[in-house]
Amino acid sequence: MSEIKVPDLGESISEGTIYKWLVKEGDTVGQGDVLAELETDKVNLEISAEEDGVISSILRQAGENVAVGEAIGVIGSADAAAGSSPQAAAGGKPEAAPATGSVAPAAAAPVAAPSDAAVPAAAPEGAAGNAALASPGARKLARERGIDLGEVSARDPIGRIGQADVKDHGAAGPGAAVPVSPAPQGKPEPAKAAAGKAPQQEDGKAVERKRMSRRRLTIASRLVEAQQTAAMLTTFNEVDMTAILDIRKRRKDAFKEKHEVGLGFMSFFTKAVIGALKAYPLLNAEIDGEDLLLKKYYDIGIAVAAKEGLVVPVVRDADRLSFPEIERRIGELASKARANTLSLQELQGGTFTITNGGVFGSLLSTPILNTPQVGILGMHKIQLRPIALDEERSANRPMMYIALSYDHRIVDGSEAVSFLVKLKELLEDPEALLLEG
Repeated sequence: MSEIKVPDLGESISEGTIYKWLVKEGDTVGQGDVLAELETDKVNLEISAEEDGVISSILRQAGENVAVGEAIGVIGSADAAAGSSPQAAAGGKPEAAPATGSVAPAAAAPVAAPSDAAVPAAAPEGAAGNAALASPGARKLARERGIDLGEVSARDPIGRIGQADVKDHGAAGPGAAVPVSPAPQGKPEPAKAAAGKAPQQEDGKAVERKRMSRRRLTIASRLVEAQQTAAMLTTFNEVDMTAILDIRKRRKDAFKEKHEVGLGFMSFFTKAVIGALKAYPLLNAEIDGEDLLLKKYYDIGIAVAAKEGLVVPVVRDADRLSFPEIERRIGELASKARANTLSLQELQGGTFTITNGGVFGSLLSTPILNTPQVGILGMHKIQLRPIALDEERSANRPMMYIALSYDHRIVDGSEAVSFLVKLKELLEDPEALLLEG
């Protein structure tokens, strides 16, 4: 028998939420089989079986928060599960074989007792042990509801108390036995009622209550934190995309044939951002207390819209990559983001971020910093606009507004404006990107 435990989730992540179980109690599993998905602040992770066996108990349910190292289920021996009697599986004592000699009538009484009476009878005997095995979530819930864990009966065969046991005990009242059978469907548990998707009534109008995912909660928290801790300001400029569009039109087929990847806009913008960061290094820095960390490397975060919310995978050492290498790496990271298979390492770090709202039709926006970074560039929709070429001539040109949000605590307005001017110059003269070493 072994416990199914929450694995180490990586640096700075101490807990997660069970997204869903892929097995149920009684299922036979093999070593390496995926048992459950765990949702963290950044990615979803799979929890696998460490040995062959049978799922004898699921201690924590989908939607519950769990800590690193916490047991969320139990895998029992397949042989033990196959050979155990119904009474043993229910936690009772195995029925003794009839003796060949005479048996006193009083000795037969415990065997004839109803099986559901065995649960309350065993509770006082193991109450102290159960309390010691209670999960952190169960302890917290018990404190909030004023419930003595010593009085709570556990469904788990090894005696561990979970949140569901505490909820059932509270619903049944102090001293009441916990029923072995499932709760009636007509009266859902409080937690399920709160998170349910059934329409509710508010002033006579239907509303749907839907629980926010852990990732969405984290995004919300980080965005508010960025606005509260940084002196954030945004400055704008516009770029004439004629030269880049011309290169893509002339070279896209040969580029794809040679490198087996398309020539997009992101490689141009990544290279141009790196050139501008080298000219204005404070935008590639970080505040650490009263110190500045001036980073001499360029790990560029690329914001990707995934089903569960925005994620920012990082292109490492982007200054050392060629155009096709950047395009290929961004494509790989974007595919992983949409498939929810990004690793924590691919999301951590980053010195500057690029976000492209133009793919959704955004004409202008003010991006929010991806703290602790002090700069983020917003790209937008390319749109034909009449532009004055000189005093006498004008022409329709493919123009893009670009926005730089920056932390005014260390970046002055003049430096931010100069950064965007440098970026504009590099994008409007793409050949210059090859000279920015």
